[in-house]
Amino acid sequence: MKFTYTCKKVSLNDSVKAYAEKKVGKLEKFFKEEPEASVTFSVEKKNRCVAEIMLRGANGTLFRAVCEDPDGDMRGAIDEATAQIERKIRKNKTRLAKNLRAEAVLPELPEEFEAHEEGTFDIVRTKRFTVKPMSVEEAILQMNLLGHSFFVFRNTDFGDAICVVYRRNNGGYGIIETEDDEE
Repeated sequence: MKFTYTCKKVSLNDSVKAYAEKKVGKLEKFFKEEPEASVTFSVEKKNRCVAEIMLRGANGTLFRAVCEDPDGDMRGAIDEATAQIERKIRKNKTRLAKNLRAEAVLPELPEEFEAHEEGTFDIVRTKRFTVKPMSVEEAILQMNLLGHSFFVFRNTDFGDAICVVYRRNNGGYGIIETEDDEE
């Protein structure tokens, strides 16, 4: 497995990175081809250790978990994050095998931006991604695997229109379908 490490507000020794490789490496058995792992370590207020683990399979499927350990133990955060990803994989194993096509690649979703009182918008980050064709069910599955509240995709059930699925506050899901303006 190929690993990429990022440390924010913390410097870690090699033993913690080796521990992460050992724990995350056990998840490799769920993938047909070698996945890529991105591990981010950070320390937040009051010495809370946070571990974010993102696995990307060869077909583009993403699994992501962010966990914190309030006791200041980075290994505990790594354990919880890997357990979360394993639960997601097991829960969705049959649906993933049935629904995901080999060419499906997940886009990186843009982060929210903050509005200032003057009415101007301060866009702090821009991300570009390719919108891949998939069904609504596949898009909802990918959104849930990423843990996001919305997901942009090209809807194969609606003439390849660019659509957005989202999680509604009162439960369930919604979809926004776009169409061309014909004047």
